[in-house]
Amino acid sequence: MPWNGSIRRAWRLPLARAALLLLATAALGVWFAEATPSGEGRRFAAASAYSARHGGSALLVLEGGRVCWEEEARGARWEGRQRIFSGTKGFWILAALRAVQEGIFSLDAPVAETVAEWRSDPVKRRITVRELLNFTSGLEPAFFLHADGVENRNARALFLPLLARPGQAFLYGPASLQVFHEFFRRRLLPRQETPTHFLETRVLRPMGLGRQRYLEDGAGNPLLATGFLLRAREWAAIGDVLVHRGAPILRPEVLEEALRGSAVNPAFGMAFWNNRAASLPDAREVEVEAMLSRPWQSQDWRNACLWREGPTDLVAAVGSHGQRLYVIPSQGWIVVRQGYSYSFSDADFLRLLLPGVYGARPITARGADLSSPSER
Repeated sequence: MPWNGSIRRAWRLPLARAALLLLATAALGVWFAEATPSGEGRRFAAASAYSARHGGSALLVLEGGRVCWEEEARGARWEGRQRIFSGTKGFWILAALRAVQEGIFSLDAPVAETVAEWRSDPVKRRITVRELLNFTSGLEPAFFLHADGVENRNARALFLPLLARPGQAFLYGPASLQVFHEFFRRRLLPRQETPTHFLETRVLRPMGLGRQRYLEDGAGNPLLATGFLLRAREWAAIGDVLVHRGAPILRPEVLEEALRGSAVNPAFGMAFWNNRAASLPDAREVEVEAMLSRPWQSQDWRNACLWREGPTDLVAAVGSHGQRLYVIPSQGWIVVRQGYSYSFSDADFLRLLLPGVYGARPITARGADLSSPSER
């Protein structure tokens, strides 16, 4: 919507509060795009202020397709698009699940059936596609694959060592996804199609998106773990797919594979974090980025949730430095938050955004180091 929407809609609020909101957002370096009725306006402004204090540069709140609040930082790079870091993974996961839906492979197929290099390894030959996509393959994460100058990420990933037996540990990093890309590439060869073309035609175009920044290596392989540059409204397109239970890309039961979690990390499906443990009496709020910054052996995902008072159908895509996409499908809520911070808290932000909707607690100071392995 045009930025003068702030002037057209500000009359809905009492004049003094509208003026204060406009001045506050201007001072924070954002454009105030849309004001909503007074109760919503107050909580959205509070969440916006929290985001701004923690390096926020964009905030979009949608309910049932209605724009409730929208901000974008002035002077954003790449024509307003911002790095979503690991939010990139979600798009590739939808492509993987679309391939499953089309019968190109199954999630429980051994990767070695297609990748001959693994057939002679007694452990690697047992790894399934599902274990690659939910990061339980046991492969070393190999964060060096994020770097420029890697000649062939896929080849490097194929020959990485195992740090754990398949299905026994959650090892978050780019390696498993690069192995999946090689598997996917070979499965598409008979169709004379590439994974990138499959992604663009089956996932991005139905969302109204075009070609993305793929950070290709010397062999032309895209980096699946990170790289996309999107405006908040563009990233929200994947939230719309989640709200509509996979449509127009996936059937609901296929999308569910991305949300269900694994035995070793029930809070993480395939690229998306869930809040299902919030219903448990011993649910533990976990700051995902802080936990991922620990060595994998000391990470603890038992009964982990994003927000204890939140709904169990809350889903999030989590990108480094506070990039977030939140979706509550039952309520039609989609929230995109972008910025750069080492101290952004999911639960604290959501309590401000939705107080009285799902409950609220006082915000406590957090001093955790939320640094995570380098991504782009």
